[in-house]
Amino acid sequence: MAEAESAVTLFCEKVGKLPEGDKRAGLRLRMLSNLFYGMEEEAALRYVVLCSMVRLAGQVDMLGLVPVDMDKMKRWIGLWKISSAKVQVLYRTLHESLIACNMREVATKVMISLLGTYTEDNASQARDDAHQCIVTCLADPTTFLMDHLLGLKPVKFLEGELIHDLLTIFVSGNLGQYQQFYKNHTDFIASLGPSHPENLRKMRLLTFMQMCENRKEMTFDLIQEEMQLGNDEVEEFIIDVLKTRAVRARMDQIQEKVLVSSTTFRTFNKHHWQIIRQHLAQWQENLGRLDSNFENVQLIQQQAQMQQ
Repeated sequence: MAEAESAVTLFCEKVGKLPEGDKRAGLRLRMLSNLFYGMEEEAALRYVVLCSMVRLAGQVDMLGLVPVDMDKMKRWIGLWKISSAKVQVLYRTLHESLIACNMREVATKVMISLLGTYTEDNASQARDDAHQCIVTCLADPTTFLMDHLLGLKPVKFLEGELIHDLLTIFVSGNLGQYQQFYKNHTDFIASLGPSHPENLRKMRLLTFMQMCENRKEMTFDLIQEEMQLGNDEVEEFIIDVLKTRAVRARMDQIQEKVLVSSTTFRTFNKHHWQIIRQHLAQWQENLGRLDSNFENVQLIQQQAQMQQ
């Protein structure tokens, strides 16, 4: 077993390392893939090969040739019975490759899975992973709901640090709070990766979502004031919001207002569960009435047929 592990590891190191100027990345990936699928599905050595495949594919933007489906990967991990440390290495490698290939939405899910591998006993050791998880979520232009991160044990260990304060603003704060944070910690924001303009765009969207929770109608003037926009930027901003599908609304350009149908809640708590319960109860009641109406129609039809 030890000899097999040494041979597989050496093979992966040689094939999985792409020398400068070497254009045979596709061939190298096929060689690793043949080795991976040539092993028994339960073989723990597949972990070594998969790490090499993911790392190489990330370097050359060929992740489409590598199995990166999280459900499948978690099933393999269960079969391989590898240690938590190895699982964490695999998830980190996959996360780095996904970021390199600009697949940020999937990278966010992988990082959250990575944090889920830590327990109460070793959550304090996940500081760097937790920090990176927050940065990944902030940088992902499609990720707007982040309140679930605050419940992760590794993230809780960051309480009191600037990155945790910033996350809290993106979870439940508004544009003004972010602007003040940026003013006080400009160098910190610059060091994270997501640019200030990118953060501004996301905070405007999040703030607008929060405004829509309690309003069914908003004027362009109110949006301009709250979003700190120029007069000619309001319509473009509204279109940007509607493209995200986080808010369902209609823009009335003649009367210069927005009519809100529904919005995605930024945080989900007991109050929101109660709202859902009320809606379900109302739907149940409406369905009951509809069923009763159908029965009445059938009865009327039967009586009409008997009279004929």
